[in-house]
Amino acid sequence: MMKKTKEGTGLKIVSSLQPEKDLQDKIKNTFPDAAFEFYESMEQAEGALSQAEVFITYGEDLTAAHIESAKKLKWIMVMSAGLELMPLKECEERGILITNARGVHSIPMAEFALGMMLMHEKKAKKLIVNEENEVWDRNIQMGELRGKTMLILGTGAIGSEIARLGKAFGLKTWGINRSGSPVPHIDSLFSLEELDILLPEADFLISVLPSTGETRHLLRMEHFRRMKNSAVFINLGRGDVAGEEILLDVMQKRLISHAYLDVFETEPLEKGHPFWKLDNITVTPHLSSRSAMYLPRSFEIFAHNLHTYIQSGNDYVNKIDPGKGY
Repeated sequence: MMKKTKEGTGLKIVSSLQPEKDLQDKIKNTFPDAAFEFYESMEQAEGALSQAEVFITYGEDLTAAHIESAKKLKWIMVMSAGLELMPLKECEERGILITNARGVHSIPMAEFALGMMLMHEKKAKKLIVNEENEVWDRNIQMGELRGKTMLILGTGAIGSEIARLGKAFGLKTWGINRSGSPVPHIDSLFSLEELDILLPEADFLISVLPSTGETRHLLRMEHFRRMKNSAVFINLGRGDVAGEEILLDVMQKRLISHAYLDVFETEPLEKGHPFWKLDNITVTPHLSSRSAMYLPRSFEIFAHNLHTYIQSGNDYVNKIDPGKGY
C-alpha cells in the first residue's frame, strides 16, 4: 500500500536532477501512486520543494535555507557519495532521513584506477607522444602489474572493487580502514597507525577516502619520503587527503615516480597551476566515477529505499549519520 501524506494525497517526490525519460518512466511505473516531479536544477525545483516529502538531489545544491523552507521534508536521497556541501546540521536537527548513492561509483572508479596503473606500467603516455610524432622506438622499458603491491586507503565498495580487479592482474592487495573488519578481495587489512610501516612496501598508493576531519591532509611529507622512488600515488577520493603544496613539493623533488590526480582541493584546477606542467603528474578533471550506468544504479538504490520508506521499515541502503557525515 502506497504511503499517503497527511493530506491524503500521493507521496510527493521532487528531484532537482532530471534523468533520461525511460529512467523516469521506470521509477514512475514502479511507484504509480507517488507524485514525481523531475526538474533540471534546484532553481527550477525550489518552488516544488516546499511541498515535498522526499527530495532527490546531487547534494551540492541544497542549503540550510532550503531545509528551513521545506516544512514537509522527511527524506533526502543524495545521488552521489560526497556529502561535504550538505546542510547536515540542519537535517539532523529536523530528524530528516538522509541516504546516498555510495557504491555506485565502484565499477567505473575501479576500472579507472586499473587504467591509470596499466597506463603507467605500459608507458601509454610516451607511446601516444611517439605515435603523434611518428617515432618508432622499441627501446621503451615496459613494466608489469603482476607481483606488485597496491595499498588502498579506504576499503569500502570502491576500494574492494579496486582490489578485486587488482587480484585479477596478480597484484598483492593491502587495505587500511578504521574498523579492522575483513573486506572482500583485500589480502591484508591494517589500521591507520600502521601506515608508516606499509608505505615502503607499496608500489601503488591509492586513495578513495572521503573528506572528513580525520582524512584532511592525512598524507604528509614524511609519508611520501617513506615510499619507494618508483612508487605511484593515485588519488580518486577527495583532493584534500594531501595538501597541494606538500604534494607539489613531493613531485618537484621526484620523491615518487608519478601521481595520477583526479581530485583537487580547489576545482576546477586553475589554468597555470604547476600540476598541469609537471611531467610526473597526470591531471584528470574529477571524472573517474563517470559512467552511463551512474544514474540507473543510483535509482536502483533509491527504489529499494523508497519501498522501505513506504513500508515504514528500517532496511535502508546507505543510511547516513549526519552527525558523523557518513
